[in-house]
Amino acid sequence: MGLNVFNTDFILQEKRYSWIDYDKGISIILVAYGHCLTLLANGGVDFSEAPGFTYAGMFLYGFRMPLFFIISGVFLTGSLSRKGLGGYIYGRTNNILYPLLIWGLLEITLQLTAFYLKTRTIDARLYLSLLIHPREIGTGHLWYLNALFSIGVVYACLREKLRMGPIPQLVLGLVLYSISAYIHIHNIEGGMLTDLFAFYIWFSLGVFISSIVLDERNVRRFASLKIFFPLATIFIIIQYYCTSLNLTVGQGHYDYVEHKLPFLFLAEALVGCILSVNISFQLQKHKLLRFLRVVGFHSLFIYCMQIMVMLATTAVMIKVLNVTNIPVLVIVVWMSGVLPPMFLYNFCLRHNLWRLFTFIKPEKEIASLKGENKNSFPIPAN
Repeated sequence: MGLNVFNTDFILQEKRYSWIDYDKGISIILVAYGHCLTLLANGGVDFSEAPGFTYAGMFLYGFRMPLFFIISGVFLTGSLSRKGLGGYIYGRTNNILYPLLIWGLLEITLQLTAFYLKTRTIDARLYLSLLIHPREIGTGHLWYLNALFSIGVVYACLREKLRMGPIPQLVLGLVLYSISAYIHIHNIEGGMLTDLFAFYIWFSLGVFISSIVLDERNVRRFASLKIFFPLATIFIIIQYYCTSLNLTVGQGHYDYVEHKLPFLFLAEALVGCILSVNISFQLQKHKLLRFLRVVGFHSLFIYCMQIMVMLATTAVMIKVLNVTNIPVLVIVVWMSGVLPPMFLYNFCLRHNLWRLFTFIKPEKEIASLKGENKNSFPIPAN
């Protein structure tokens, strides 16, 4: 099996936008780090003894999820041109809604089973929450897949049926973001609509810039160190300021700036996203850290499995092995949220369990994993 355990040869073909996979790889690793700290803290780890881990988590918090929505928006125009509205929605149903339902139902069932063993009561309304309020489920991480699917479908319908172009959609995104800001500031319960309103602007931004960032003629410009150094300086300053606010005024809450100072967060996230894109273009240009591309390719599948794998790892490390060393716990749990999900995804494909992730059989990926004429299967763009 060798390195092909992650289907590396297939993924590293040059017919994909490498910087996109780099960007998603960076983001999902940072997401895993945030989830790692949360799960370990819930498991009783006292990070006051190692505050650097918490500080790093807050410092790198602001731009991770907006970036995923931007990247998704980048490909909307091309997808609609190739597939039409029906084909686009069908594709998103297969790629996002289907794994949300499969892994969401699995996670809820495990959660309810645990409740039953403890209390002998089950609240099956959690299954409905998967669609209307996914933040109520477990750690709440499934909100992302729900919002990503919903926003893409709404944007595509407004574009195709009402002929709303990128600029009106961006204006709509700003209006919706302002509504979400009011909701968060006044602690109003908005269910899944809150996330849809908050992240519509990022998806719209991705569509708006798509023709620029996908133009191969701009690669050298976006990979320039002349952009990197001023961006990095601004990034450090604004992240330092926002982290200080989260730690002091927000009393250690990661989302204080995001929810209570939403327009400051808008600036914070935008700077972080631009810097991440610049770094990704540099990595693409110099072909460095290519395994990040492999991680990025698997980002959605990692996200589906991440919490369950990390919960199991946390339980084993703390309750079974009695590990108390915080750096060891962080590294092991953090990496367990990235590498095992990648392995499990490819294991399922190799052993015909692909329906756990998609209802359309990924013929090319499976053929490559099994070594069946893999050179004859060019990988599509992201």
